[in-house]
Amino acid sequence: MIELTRSEDAVFVSWLEARLSELGIRAHILDGFTCGAYGGALSAVQRRIMVDDADAARARQVLDAARGVADDV
Repeated sequence: MIELTRSEDAVFVSWLEARLSELGIRAHILDGFTCGAYGGALSAVQRRIMVDDADAARARQVLDAARGVADDV
């Protein structure tokens, strides 16, 4: 497994997990409970999005496309 990205943004993490799932890529979200348990008060703790090594290249394409859209807004 590799770390695809980290984020404090629960909406982005949820969207990314759903988008990866649509493509048959299983994402594992780490530290989600820790972030949620403190209601976002711990900004130092970010959710880590992990994917299998075999899916890393396709997952990075999805992440890069999402960043490209965010840059256009």
